[in-house]
Amino acid sequence: MLNPSEFHTGLPTLWQWRPLAGISDAAIVLAIAALLDYLIGDPWNWLHPVQIMGWGIQRYCHIVLKRWHHPLALKGLGVVLAIALPSLSGLVVWVVVLTAQRLHPFLGMVTEAILLASCFAGRSLRRSAQDVLKPLMAGDLAIARTQLSLYVGRDTANLSKPEILRAVLETVTENATDGVVAPLLYAILGAFLPLGSAPLAMAYKASSTLDSMVGYREAPYTYLGWGSARLEDALTWIPCRLNVLLLSLLSGQPHQVWQICRRDAPHDPSPNAGWSECAYAAILGVQVGGANQYKGVTKLKPLLGDATQPITAQTIDQAMNMTRMSFLIWMSIALATLTIWSASYNKP
Repeated sequence: MLNPSEFHTGLPTLWQWRPLAGISDAAIVLAIAALLDYLIGDPWNWLHPVQIMGWGIQRYCHIVLKRWHHPLALKGLGVVLAIALPSLSGLVVWVVVLTAQRLHPFLGMVTEAILLASCFAGRSLRRSAQDVLKPLMAGDLAIARTQLSLYVGRDTANLSKPEILRAVLETVTENATDGVVAPLLYAILGAFLPLGSAPLAMAYKASSTLDSMVGYREAPYTYLGWGSARLEDALTWIPCRLNVLLLSLLSGQPHQVWQICRRDAPHDPSPNAGWSECAYAAILGVQVGGANQYKGVTKLKPLLGDATQPITAQTIDQAMNMTRMSFLIWMSIALATLTIWSASYNKP
């Protein structure tokens, strides 16, 4: 019978270096990746896998939109993109990690941990929020609006302070699922599969990137982005509900939180963003949603939660701490499970 390390890579002779007895290599990779995201995040001057994905997506869309115009053709080519990019991303990462393992098992672990860390957006999300909140709290609305425009699609030029705070809270609570928790859960799943943590997490990251770039109902991506949007919705559905469930349990009022989510979240056009935002709003006692402007056009988003408290900078900080706590709990469960699983296979 293969031990966990052998099952993780499918190459027993290449993965025998075990620095800590009783702890699987997969657990070590997860722990290092989480630590790297916490300490470093995504340095601005480093080439990030998402940048490479973005260049590929832009090039593909440019070619397709220039040559094809029929809705059915665009939808079909969009489905090809939705399947091909995550598959290719996961395959490339698997090959890179495997190559590093062939050079030295320790190099393989470090390489996989670095690639996996790039899939987590915990530190980046917190930094983005602080980039807006710092000038906002100093009374500089102009800089706060400019910083906010880097992270949201809505028009920010005329937003008031409460509207900026709402926009930041909506951003950090929506991205808590697809930017932090979902990549972690797919990495945990990958730790128990021959593919490994980093390839599976990177495949999800590619799907999320596609959704953010082309998953719109408006032209020119109405048909081309259909497949990407549907795939990302499907891949995020379970991680989103698991995170909502965990957050509701941590709140101490799971029944109330779940009731508010069931009441409000289904009205949001996104099957996941509405649930994620609503869970945080319900726990924090605030309300998100309402009127936003996109390129001068006002669009109404459903109201989520009850406005028992105003949204403040402290509210946003609480939301980010909730996300961090969720991440740490899922990570702790994974490390404990992997350790027990590894020990059971290593018994003489």
